[in-house]
Amino acid sequence: MAQENAAFSPGPEEPPRRRGRQRYVEKDGRCNVQQGNVRETYRYLTDLFTTLVDLQWRLSLLFFVLAYALTWLFFGAIWWLIAYGRGDLEHLEDTAWTPCVNNLNGFVAAFLFSIETETTIGYGHRVITDQCPEGIVLLLLQAILGSMVNAFMVGCMFVKISQPNKRAATLVFSSHAVVSLRDGRLCLMFRVGDLRSSHIVEASIRAKLIRSRQTLEGEFIPLHQTDLSVGFDTGDDRLFLVSPLVISHEIDAASPFWEASRRALERDDFEIVVILEGMVEATGMTCQARSSYLVDEVLWGHRFTSVLTLEDGFYEVDYASFHETFEVPTPSCSARELAEAAARLDAHLYWSIPSRLDEKVEKEARPLGIH
Repeated sequence: MAQENAAFSPGPEEPPRRRGRQRYVEKDGRCNVQQGNVRETYRYLTDLFTTLVDLQWRLSLLFFVLAYALTWLFFGAIWWLIAYGRGDLEHLEDTAWTPCVNNLNGFVAAFLFSIETETTIGYGHRVITDQCPEGIVLLLLQAILGSMVNAFMVGCMFVKISQPNKRAATLVFSSHAVVSLRDGRLCLMFRVGDLRSSHIVEASIRAKLIRSRQTLEGEFIPLHQTDLSVGFDTGDDRLFLVSPLVISHEIDAASPFWEASRRALERDDFEIVVILEGMVEATGMTCQARSSYLVDEVLWGHRFTSVLTLEDGFYEVDYASFHETFEVPTPSCSARELAEAAARLDAHLYWSIPSRLDEKVEKEARPLGIH
């Protein structure tokens, strides 16, 4: 009967599945935020240079081509209007007539002359004469404006090409963060590495905890940002990133994880954003790489596998093991409970050692008759 009841009794309840958190920063560093209902769009035009640099490549190339084509067409139309207004197009066969531009016999010729003028090609077939003051003024104006267009567009393309965004693709973060003991203290750790031989100069690391919270007044703050100390006070946040490094956040009284046990951490809902910054050694431009870790990507009781080995005359990094971790004995209690237990143990040792010394002195004094 008991077996039948056991057979029909419901099994252990499965823990409720937590809804997947929407990432604030993707694993590849892209910020998952879109700007909506921006009414003051004129602000983008006040910083036109940055707006053009931020455009996608296909739009940047389209704007690059249009900028030159439209200026050539615009000045070509003016050259054609000058020739048409002076009557040059009506005296094409008149050798005694002095036109504004020699051999300009239509709009196509005016367009080609505009290109030659702005690009300073100067084939020599079409040339302006000294009997056309309005043409001389237009020539000066097109030369000046053409130089400005060249400087602006070439500057945009140069900045866009030299952006160090692709350099950040060779800066890698471990796929998981881990929590384990270091020197008797709980630490949250993740690993960073650089795949290139050219190094990142003045590299520094930061970490942010993204978690919603509610103030004492009842105000709800979504995506509240809290700094996670990764060695700013001691200078450990400044990295010499020649080989992969394990970045450690010590969970102390100032840490937001001070009272978080393993069970509480698994039930929590947060995102840890890590930011690596530095200058590209080859270009001197500032580079930033980002990644993030959700709750499910934080492994309690794990440690990173070593990737550095000593070979004959050099150190070798095995990036095949870069993301690998292994389990280590780690208490499941919070860092606060661990610190309190250590304090109680220290207090017990502090009081037990003098008492044992007193007992030893008393035993040695009894045969001597000393009380």
